[in-house]
Amino acid sequence: MAMKRTGKRLIGGALLAAVSGIGLSLYSSRVARLAEDLVPAEGRFLDVAGARLHYIDVGSGPTIVMVHGLAGQLRNFSYALVDLLKDDYRVIVVDRPGSGYSTATGAMPGIIGQGAIIADFIQKLGLDRPLLVGHSLGGALSLAVGLDHPHLVRALALIAPLTQPLEQVPESFRGLARIPSGARLAFAQVLGTPLSRLTAKKTLEGVFAPEAVPEDFITRGGGALSARPIAIAAAAADLAGANDDVTAMVGRYAEIGLPVRILFGRQDAILDPAWNGHRTAAVIPGAKIDTIEGGHMIPITAPEACARFVRAAFAAG
Repeated sequence: MAMKRTGKRLIGGALLAAVSGIGLSLYSSRVARLAEDLVPAEGRFLDVAGARLHYIDVGSGPTIVMVHGLAGQLRNFSYALVDLLKDDYRVIVVDRPGSGYSTATGAMPGIIGQGAIIADFIQKLGLDRPLLVGHSLGGALSLAVGLDHPHLVRALALIAPLTQPLEQVPESFRGLARIPSGARLAFAQVLGTPLSRLTAKKTLEGVFAPEAVPEDFITRGGGALSARPIAIAAAAADLAGANDDVTAMVGRYAEIGLPVRILFGRQDAILDPAWNGHRTAAVIPGAKIDTIEGGHMIPITAPEACARFVRAAFAAG
């Protein structure tokens, strides 16, 4: 009898877990649909080697291509910065594979692989050596383009870039680091999205610190899209592979022959300006670094300063 009762409890527990898992998965799907209703795709799509990329293309004149960071998407730039540049430049802002509305067509590529995808994107659009602007993880990707495809771009403008191996994962992203590599999408579907909703306020406060999170960031800044299971799984993969690719790149920085400018907020709580800014500028020939008051999300919180920086980087190229 005791064995029968134990068996029934085990079966009951398994059924409860299954029902709970289904409920959480349905909740995550509903969150994803709501996010896409709040922040719909607003640009064009282009198939390139390894991805289908979503991008916006505005303005006219010499070209700037912008690449966002970890768990972000193109509205991190279109929030304010694009409008400050589009009267004088053609500005193209692209979702990285797995972010926003861009998708990888095979295995999720790392930083170097995404650099190759952006290089193909530049070629497919027939762009004539644009200025490449990268924020945060997008800065590492931009450096990968500068190392492996330097003939395609005129210069690099790196805003709060990841340029050195992470000594520790920033607190705001430690949840991503705990997602098991073998089942990222399944984990994100069942647990990642519900947990992200519970921790969203604290996470965003950490990413923007010491500055306040704009009240309209969820929609105008695209923040809602980061809670979707597909975005969580992609961000976890980005984070897991970042150190390997960046470590491989660091030893090659002295080879970069392009003009490189770096901008950091002095109070950046995500990436250390000394480690990722000054240290890197010292080994890239001719690189220059500027700092301003602000945190990690200066494309949103200090768009005028970022626009001046981008204009100066273009002129230097």
